[in-house]
Amino acid sequence: MNFQLNSKFAPGGDQPQAIDLLTLGLQNGLKHQTLIGATGTGKTFTMANVIVNYNRPTLVLAHNKTLAAQLFAEFKEFFPTNSVEYFVSYYDYYQPEAYVPQRDLYIEKDSDINEVIERYRNSATMALLSRRDVIIVSTVSCIYGLGNPDSYTELSIKLKTGIEFKRDKLLARLRDMQYERTSNDFLIGTFRVRGELVDVNLPTSEDIGVRIEFFGDNIETIKLINPISGELIGKVDEYTIFPAKQYVSTTENITGTIGVIRDDLEIEKKEFESRGKMFEAARLNQRVNYDLEMLTETGYCKGIENYSRYLDHRNPGTPPSTLLDYFSDDYLMFIDESHISVPQVRGMYNGDFARKQNLVDYGFRMKSAMDNRPLKFEEFEQRLNQVIYTSATPAEWEIEKSKESARH
Repeated sequence: MNFQLNSKFAPGGDQPQAIDLLTLGLQNGLKHQTLIGATGTGKTFTMANVIVNYNRPTLVLAHNKTLAAQLFAEFKEFFPTNSVEYFVSYYDYYQPEAYVPQRDLYIEKDSDINEVIERYRNSATMALLSRRDVIIVSTVSCIYGLGNPDSYTELSIKLKTGIEFKRDKLLARLRDMQYERTSNDFLIGTFRVRGELVDVNLPTSEDIGVRIEFFGDNIETIKLINPISGELIGKVDEYTIFPAKQYVSTTENITGTIGVIRDDLEIEKKEFESRGKMFEAARLNQRVNYDLEMLTETGYCKGIENYSRYLDHRNPGTPPSTLLDYFSDDYLMFIDESHISVPQVRGMYNGDFARKQNLVDYGFRMKSAMDNRPLKFEEFEQRLNQVIYTSATPAEWEIEKSKESARH
């Protein structure tokens, strides 16, 4: 699938030369390039033409939600037939979990999730795993921990008409994927069962659901429906249903992991006790065992991301999966307003580290919580494939990177 640019205008002024030079640089394997242009000079249109020429999955990084929303709207207009997605923090309000030792004050995580933005995020990860003509506009949310793409893909269900697939097996798989069964409100991320019909309200769209019709143990029909009205949108021969949440894991993986978490819990408890911190040891034991009970019963718990290192089978200190891991190795990145965006990426890790360290030191979280974090800047650099910085006033760092790239 190729990118198809929709515009009644042709590049003008300096744009054709910029487009040709940037495209040639990408084709010649340049890892870093810089596009210098003031606001209003058509940088987004130039970026769009480069995307068409190079034809790779693309990430556009912006330094705040307002700029990201503007770029998202512009790219949607430029590429109406391709997959243009939006990936920003889905919190309207967010108070991170924290502990202030000086005041003996524990602040529980509190948040208000914007369901519309959550759908956009789910749509973004689904698009990256199912097609190539994808443009994702993101804030620095893209460097924060996200569910492992291998687990996300492994738990997805590819349904096809005519194949044998028992209804009860489908229901069990949907529960593993964190869909909730309902008989009343058919909300996002739920499914309902009526005889031989199973309806799934997808977490990726507010106006498309999937209806699977069984005949015995066979899938007879797959329909796309409006989840509110039930109106038929169309029929398809096959459809892939992705998990309702981005932090998911198979039942087998969770079962195998719980024993490892318990072993490490005992070690960390004994460390506290050896230092005379009996209260911290008891608190950690109580909190973690409650989480493990929830994981055992439902496959999910509040704060599951703090155990992601175990669920992903990572070594201590290693970075989590992020949105960058959902891209293919040949992806293209634009960093817009790079003189602001790059320092922002650079600063994310340290603030998160200080907050998490207090939680671990006082028994609110296991040490594995330290590995649920944003990428360090050097880890971010390691995940770059080819990147174009855009700014009216680029900083010395990206200019020097581009010069180094050109010399090599």
